Amino acid sequence: MSAHTRRHFLTGAAATAAAAALGLADAPYASAAARDRAVALSAARAVDIEGTTLAQAATATGTGTYKTLAAGPGWPLVVRAELSAGAPGRDTRRTGVASFVQFTDLHLADTESPVRFEYLAKYIGSAYRPHEALTARGAASLVERINSLSGGPYTGLPFSLVMATGDNTDNHERVELDWYLSVMSGGTLTPNTGDTARYEGVQNSGSALYWNPESSFQDDYKKVGFPQVPGFLAAAGKPFTAGGLRTPWYSTVGNHDDSIEGTLPDLGLLSSLYTGGRKIEGVDDATAAKLADVLQHDPAAAVVLLLQLLKGGAPVRHVTPDAQRAPFTPQQFAQAHLNAAYTGPGPFGHGYTSAAAASGKLYYTFPISDGVLGISLDTTNRAGWADGSIGSAQLRWLEGVLQSASTHWYDKDGRVVRRGANDQLVVLFSHHTSTTMGNTLPDPYNLLDGRHTGGELVTLLQRYPNVVAWVNGHTHANRITPHGHAVAERAFWEINTASHVDFPQHARLIEIADNQDGTLSLFTTLVESAAPYATDYASSAEANLAALYRELSFNDPYASPATKLGGSADHNTELLLAKPGA
Repeated sequence: MSAHTRRHFLTGAAATAAAAALGLADAPYASAAARDRAVALSAARAVDIEGTTLAQAATATGTGTYKTLAAGPGWPLVVRAELSAGAPGRDTRRTGVASFVQFTDLHLADTESPVRFEYLAKYIGSAYRPHEALTARGAASLVERINSLSGGPYTGLPFSLVMATGDNTDNHERVELDWYLSVMSGGTLTPNTGDTARYEGVQNSGSALYWNPESSFQDDYKKVGFPQVPGFLAAAGKPFTAGGLRTPWYSTVGNHDDSIEGTLPDLGLLSSLYTGGRKIEGVDDATAAKLADVLQHDPAAAVVLLLQLLKGGAPVRHVTPDAQRAPFTPQQFAQAHLNAAYTGPGPFGHGYTSAAAASGKLYYTFPISDGVLGISLDTTNRAGWADGSIGSAQLRWLEGVLQSASTHWYDKDGRVVRRGANDQLVVLFSHHTSTTMGNTLPDPYNLLDGRHTGGELVTLLQRYPNVVAWVNGHTHANRITPHGHAVAERAFWEINTASHVDFPQHARLIEIADNQDGTLSLFTTLVESAAPYATDYASSAEANLAALYRELSFNDPYASPATKLGGSADHNTELLLAKPGA
């Protein structure tokens, strides 16, 4: 064992006691005996935990309202057996099948854009975040963490790929997409728009609604302990070089990648506003409440109200116009991934092809490992609203792909169909979750294509035993859901991971192992960025800016860290599953 490798060994009663102390009692075991056995088995493993939340995780310190962060104890593995019970001794029998990484909801944000609704933060928490000027640096630090890891802690397999499951940009601007591609592939970027020699967003407005970091003015954030950080905005907007991933990577599209602030349909009505020089800094409470309501219930009315405000109904700040802020189309999203400047470690196009750039169809398949197929879906709805659905044409395409990867499946009446000649395990990736796919508004760009819900997608997936997992984001929360079925091989796991813009700022390592007993194990290990926990408000070093990004996110008054964190059964887990066809 190398000197830098950390491993943990706990067994029996000691493991059970440790689990109780760390809050493992909330794991959904069938009985106390099953819980004790699972905890003892998981804690007895000898795994390389360095650089993951198995070793340590951020914990709050301090007695005031504003908290700093420090290294806290790691989170042990929780074995989840709702869908299958593995046989004893599988730790010594299993063989690794696949090992890969999920990023999600990076939200690289142009904070100086005229098309933002920061003044709605108290109604819609994601409209403004005190740390959002540092999104690019936070994402680059996450890339640094993945580059530091040798592979999956349980299989030891090197990562075959990184998949970013959508909301890679915050407001589907071309400049945000360039930043995202630079962070993933490596390169120098300047996270600033307009006049890049100065900052032109709300954080130096003098408004109490926002954290004004460089000023001594007691805004609403400083009143609850947020620090004054001289030079913050200049440091946040200065050029820096992102190292880029050393592992091949792919993209999935999210609602913030195809609509205005992830909510309003982009019908071309606001394109001139994106690139222009007029930015609303605030509105009165009654108008803010009305706009927040229509944003979530009537996207078309929100566009009309926003245009009225710009004509003189709200305080407007003049900023430097910038053509780079123009929104991109689905076709342009795919085309940007084909840019030779962003080939990085590959593959060319990162999942997208010239056909996707021509059609705007942002769904595709790709190999995860030998015998494991990845499917990236487009669950966005260009009609607006944050939640999604899936179009009929894509659903038909998906069923054809599932049949091509299966030697048997079940028809709608539950009868076995034996037709295919090839068996592969299948992992789906999408931005939205099964419970956030209820937006069946007709797609304004394809009115004849029907829309389908997450429930319908679950029903389809359960007809194909080779589907073992559905990996997604969108909720900004850690949550792992079993989708059980009376026929064991028809069950699968849904793995939802928190964002990297809101605390806890996690990514997830996912490993698939064959236990050689008729079951599979899916390991889900959370990781944080490479940034230190402690911050130095006087330092503009890149690592310190990434650390400050995490600390500020924890203290965001309009976020809910506790709900986004999830429970122990949503963190580092072993998810047991019947092996298809076994």
